[in-house]
Amino acid sequence: MVDSDSSNDHNTEVDYELGQDNVQVMGLDIHNPVFAISAILIIGFVIFSLAFQETAGALFGWLRPAMTNAFDWVLLSSANLFVLFSLFLVVTPLGKIRLGGQDASPDYSYAGWFAMLFAAGMGIGLMFFGVSEPLSHYGSSFGGTVVEDGIRTDWAPLGGAADNVEGARQLAMAATIFHWGLHPWAIYAIVALALAFFSYNRGLPLTLRSAFHPIFGDRVWGWPGHIIDILGVFATIFGLATSLGFGAEQALAGLNFLFDVPVSDTSKVVLILVITVVALVSVVAGLETGVKRLSEINMFLALGLLVFIMALGPTMVIVSGFFENLGAYMREIVPLSNPFGREDQNFMQGWTAFYWAWWISWAPFVGMFIARVSKGRTVREFVICVLIIPTLVSIVWMSTFGGAAIDQVVSQGNEAVAAAAQPVKLFEMVKQFPLTQLLSFIGIVLVIVFFVTSSDSGSLVIDGITAGGKIDAPVVQRVFWAIFEGLIAIALLLGGGLGALQAAAVTTGVPFTFVLLGMMVAIYIGLRQDYKQLSK
Repeated sequence: MVDSDSSNDHNTEVDYELGQDNVQVMGLDIHNPVFAISAILIIGFVIFSLAFQETAGALFGWLRPAMTNAFDWVLLSSANLFVLFSLFLVVTPLGKIRLGGQDASPDYSYAGWFAMLFAAGMGIGLMFFGVSEPLSHYGSSFGGTVVEDGIRTDWAPLGGAADNVEGARQLAMAATIFHWGLHPWAIYAIVALALAFFSYNRGLPLTLRSAFHPIFGDRVWGWPGHIIDILGVFATIFGLATSLGFGAEQALAGLNFLFDVPVSDTSKVVLILVITVVALVSVVAGLETGVKRLSEINMFLALGLLVFIMALGPTMVIVSGFFENLGAYMREIVPLSNPFGREDQNFMQGWTAFYWAWWISWAPFVGMFIARVSKGRTVREFVICVLIIPTLVSIVWMSTFGGAAIDQVVSQGNEAVAAAAQPVKLFEMVKQFPLTQLLSFIGIVLVIVFFVTSSDSGSLVIDGITAGGKIDAPVVQRVFWAIFEGLIAIALLLGGGLGALQAAAVTTGVPFTFVLLGMMVAIYIGLRQDYKQLSK
């Protein structure tokens, strides 16, 4: 248990023995009751979804719109608070506090750090939505209707349609960047900062419950903490399954495009199983050898694909579009963030509320992973790098891929890319480029490696939560969670396709929103206490 006296002395790390109530069973380091409850419920979910696919599909089809309709204002308001709080930390003296103590030094170079946090944070999503989302918004920005994968989208920004092609393009790009910019990275930053601070500066286990010690005190090691960690496991594994499902859909679309591999449920299952096996190899290799190397490889491939598209596509349109899109994003961010009085309800619920719930469901995974690789950074440096730099990279990415795709529609009349299903749009776009086969192949490899790094990183995170914060739990435990990440993705795809994936992310993201709000309060309390000590 935590020593109450030392927990009130912020010059002294809290003395907590990792794994104090863990039980060794069949090679697993089980933190009761987090592992048992999480594992039983997740196994039950997989069995139900696979055994009753029609019932599961109907349930998932109802669940997503029901959750976003009821909680859209909660998700949008909370995400706005996370952005404002993160920027507050940058501009106040609290930002000078260093994670790990004032004498701590970073474990990784900037290059390695950026590669890992970016690969973990958004890799598959950028590949899947980089072309499809800008085109979807552009096609509906005149107030029209877009139907993709059975999802109907009516979108008119700020309640009014754009009155010209350029206005439609800028509004489409602003809306896309809004979903991939400051808000999602602020969500990640809250969880990552809470975990890093209370682990490295207070000596608490690197698990979600530790962030709530300022609020619950020693009760956090009991049922309040168990519930927080179990919610974190569910949010992580279903958020990951959503991303893995998107990745499988797009990778299979690419394989069909290049090699005529049939797009069927059997192909999806086989692809997920094969990639899960590759992820297991990386899991066994560990963080330094597995995740770090794969992340760096993927950053190199992503940069190469980005340069190819910029160089071989409408270069000046892309370059000028970056600045125009940045300006449009800054101009529209406030009205797009408004959770009340909106006429464009489908954009708010069908797009934004889903995205925020998805990012929040990913937050335990990405946040804990970022925390593990961010020791030695100051709070200000941490927030700037986690918030601002990835946002700029996202703008570059979306301006390149989305800008090139919209230019094909406007300048070349390429209706095929606009009409293609979401997973296929990237490959339809590169069909108009030289070296089509090479670019498509690089795209497939990127999706697969992002798939592997996400599964690998997620297994490490869930492993840590269910082992009570231990970072050296048995490898067999990581293997267990990696396998079930793949099985959940299979169950969701067979039980309802992309709609089921989105329903899972929203359903776990909404309750975890309240955990993040509590973390934000705890961060402020903890940083303020440490700042007072530094000021003496």
